[in-house]
Amino acid sequence: MPLIHLTTFIEAPVQKVFDLSRDISWHEKSMKHTGEKAVAGVTMGLINLGESVTWKAKHVGKQRYLTMKITEMQAPNNFTNEMTKGDFKSIKHQHFFKSIENGTLMIDLFEFKTPYGVVGSLFNQLYLTNYLKRLLELRNKQLKEAAERH
Repeated sequence: MPLIHLTTFIEAPVQKVFDLSRDISWHEKSMKHTGEKAVAGVTMGLINLGESVTWKAKHVGKQRYLTMKITEMQAPNNFTNEMTKGDFKSIKHQHFFKSIENGTLMIDLFEFKTPYGVVGSLFNQLYLTNYLKRLLELRNKQLKEAAERH
């Protein structure tokens, strides 16, 4: 199962970074290039423990729907969202936030499984893992800029 591990330093308080990371409206803005839109569940504001959001977006040349649920949360230190419906076999995205002297260390652990056995595994190695890593890096860059701007 592929694992993407990213660490991002943000010069902003941990609570601000935590809240921005689970802000549905902000997420839509950060993924505007994919046309990502919340279409069901929590569709604006902050998502909380036990709540779900269904995203509609164009990825890898196709319109897709993905429902994610917040399965764990300890504010403002971490939260986990997991896929409950979508094209993947599974997705688990853990978000960790550590307050440090001059800001926040944000850590993403993103695990996923694709269907289609060997073909899916080959697609992961050749394309999908790098595609998803770039999406997360772009989101984190934009989150860093937004949190540090205010």
